[in-house]
Amino acid sequence: MGKCNIVANKNGVLYLLLHLYLLCCLVVGEFDHVSGLNYTKHIKQASRLRLERIQKHLEKINKPPLITIQSPDGDIIDCVHKRKQPALDHPLLKNHKIQRVPPEMPKRLKQEELRNSMSNEATIKGTPRQWQWQMWHSNGTRCPKGTVPIRRSSVHDVLRAKSLFHFGKKQRGFINPARRRADAPDIVSGNGHEHAIAYTGTTQEFYGARATINVWDPSIEEVNEFSLSQIWILSGSFDGSDLNSIEAGWQVSPELYGDNRPRLFTYWTTDSYEATGCYNLLCAGFVQTNSRIAIGASISPVSQYTANQYDITILIWKDPKLGNWWMGLGDNTLIGYWPAELFTHLADRATMVEWGGEVVNSRANGQHTSTQMGSGHFPEDGFGKSSYFRNLEVVDVDNSLSSVRGISTLAENTNCYNIRSSYNKEWGTFFYYGGPGNNPRCP
Repeated sequence: MGKCNIVANKNGVLYLLLHLYLLCCLVVGEFDHVSGLNYTKHIKQASRLRLERIQKHLEKINKPPLITIQSPDGDIIDCVHKRKQPALDHPLLKNHKIQRVPPEMPKRLKQEELRNSMSNEATIKGTPRQWQWQMWHSNGTRCPKGTVPIRRSSVHDVLRAKSLFHFGKKQRGFINPARRRADAPDIVSGNGHEHAIAYTGTTQEFYGARATINVWDPSIEEVNEFSLSQIWILSGSFDGSDLNSIEAGWQVSPELYGDNRPRLFTYWTTDSYEATGCYNLLCAGFVQTNSRIAIGASISPVSQYTANQYDITILIWKDPKLGNWWMGLGDNTLIGYWPAELFTHLADRATMVEWGGEVVNSRANGQHTSTQMGSGHFPEDGFGKSSYFRNLEVVDVDNSLSSVRGISTLAENTNCYNIRSSYNKEWGTFFYYGGPGNNPRCP
């Protein structure tokens, strides 16, 4: 893949240098020889005013680092003092003090402890393995204590987006399962987003959720499409403009990252994806506390067809004392939190949890996209071939984790992507999901 060596200066870059940067990217190009995607083909000549606005925005979100780490995948990781991170620029967080006392971890009920120990034993003896590192860890350099690793954004990252406003934002494309089940199953939801999800009822109260998610590297047909697998924590109205959502998982998004690698990500919104919130640390909001994990950085290794399977365990829960929504990775690694001040409905509790996959189907060539969900194989193919979520759990008002029961499942177009749920002692509630997209039954 070609790489541009001209990097935007954080202290203010001349218009000429910005144009040289853009020209370099357009001439050298970014072409993924594996996926066949040209990441520069949608970029048009940028005006001086647009480049100046982009540069001003980058100066706002790319905070001055104590040290910088070059990743072999092309990422630049800035180690930023935790009190200088973008989160604290949010107007609602002007007086926010970073939570220093670790949150109270959710407790396990006795039967869940037994089931978890059985699951851990099966994981050790069987094929599934927890992912081990991010690409930027490869040279052995780590961010110093008191700093957090932040993936640096470039001019080119912004130019791949539809506009500066849309940079780092997910387009409105959620579904309300309670309503959608009454509709024809092959109707695509808003903005071409398609899902294969499991979800809880809407009459309960939730204070968090947990799952172990199989990691793959699905192929993407168009630069402006993505494929992700995640947990949604939801509250508010699906039909209005007040939906609150907290999300985390892994995704492949050429538009956002400029490549086809699976990456750890977070997202949040308080107004149904209209104006608030963003991916990762691309706006003020999420407060990172971990100095070893970079949100938005690539995950390695990934699962291989009929070979080793790798998964990540994600826990999102509401700290019962301070009310912040925390994210944990693996057994006990704290990544950071979404401050309670950001939310309206989620300031209290969640009313629905969803787990599963989502893709964008742009129908660029007049037919359904071939962008894959999960492994790119249908759920009936099973372990080692299909992607899975296992050990689905929810957190209750007493901050206790328990296996979720009675989930419903939904896929808008089962000929393109599908989902099948089940239960056993080792994996608790689990499901296989995904699909290839375009195929003879999905034209």
